[in-house]
Amino acid sequence: MQNSYKKLMLGVLCSSVLFLSACGDDDKDDFFVAQPKVFLSEQAYTQDVMSQASSIRVMRYNMPNVQEKTAEATALVIYPKTPQPRDGWRVVVWEHGTVGSGDSCAPSRNSFNPRFKAMAESLLAKGYVIVAPDYEGLGTEGIHPYLHLKSAAQSAIYAVKGFKQQQGNKFNGAWVSVGQSQGGHASLATAEFAGNDPNYKAAVAAAPASSLGYIIGTVAPQALNKLILGEGAGAVQPGTAKAVYSELLAYAAYVGVGIKAYEPNFAYQAIFESTSELVAERAEGTTGENGLCLEDLITAFSTDMDQWLQQNPGKTVVDYPGLTDNFDQNLSVKNFLRDNQPATKKINVPVMIIQGKEDRAVPYDVTDALQKNLVALGTDVTFLGVDGASHTQAIVLRNRELVEFIEENMPAK
Repeated sequence: MQNSYKKLMLGVLCSSVLFLSACGDDDKDDFFVAQPKVFLSEQAYTQDVMSQASSIRVMRYNMPNVQEKTAEATALVIYPKTPQPRDGWRVVVWEHGTVGSGDSCAPSRNSFNPRFKAMAESLLAKGYVIVAPDYEGLGTEGIHPYLHLKSAAQSAIYAVKGFKQQQGNKFNGAWVSVGQSQGGHASLATAEFAGNDPNYKAAVAAAPASSLGYIIGTVAPQALNKLILGEGAGAVQPGTAKAVYSELLAYAAYVGVGIKAYEPNFAYQAIFESTSELVAERAEGTTGENGLCLEDLITAFSTDMDQWLQQNPGKTVVDYPGLTDNFDQNLSVKNFLRDNQPATKKINVPVMIIQGKEDRAVPYDVTDALQKNLVALGTDVTFLGVDGASHTQAIVLRNRELVEFIEENMPAK
């Protein structure tokens, strides 16, 4: 009698939406696992508009962070004006490029980047919903773990889970990821971690961040010397070398601060020379929540370079004491560079990679090597090298091909 009662109660509980499908014809009590709450709330986005959008919302959702704890995150959800397909919306997850590490830098708190807006309008016109995560620690409590593969992937995967919890059958389930720069790295990360999800259809990565240690330690000094010579000969606009170096140091500062998200005692200041250490600290700010956004941090490094050059006549930008010579031998940095290099495993969905040939932040040769490695691993890769395009231009110039690739792998209807 007692056994029959337990089986009756098991059947009742298994029919409830509050429990997962782990229930079975079994007397074990540990099958009753509550469904995790991912979607939390949403509110209107009021910072900007899109002509093809019917509604723009900011969704709050739960995700596992780099400390394996549940943390709140935010994402923009942009709905098209086209009718909802009978079997539900398809979703394009947009993974943004570097904006900074402070909460004020989160895309959901700012107007749209014009390059993102152009792409988003094209996708909305086709009938896709766009879900755009801010990433862990941007706009919500916690330090942003910049260029952390798993964190970036979880930000996307759990944004989709949250959207599904909220929308139910209004969401078809099918989704793809698209990203540029940091977002290109994130899209490849998403493809790695979500590749076994049958609803995940494809990935697009433009100028994906990769091989940061090699770029900063080997490629950058050579490139900076060429730019300085070009400036001296009048072939390169004055200040180009300083702008490129300032941007790379900003990325490095965000990496250092980001490691603190999972190694709270990491002293990233040790990988910077004393001259640039105080500038690097501005990436974190005073709380980890109020660090400088990208353009402001680049300006801070550039200003410091100007002051240093004035105090050191005869020196050039390449002599500015930024990172220490052995920064990549720091154990925490070494582990970061090894563990967060994208495209080291076969990806099980089609991948499009877009890369400008005049990119000074992520050199063409670096991305070319990355895509060749993916092909060697057995990944279906479409590689678009864009003549004359800079770091941010390539994805704009190949917007039509990007949209066609998404339509081919996940039709909007």
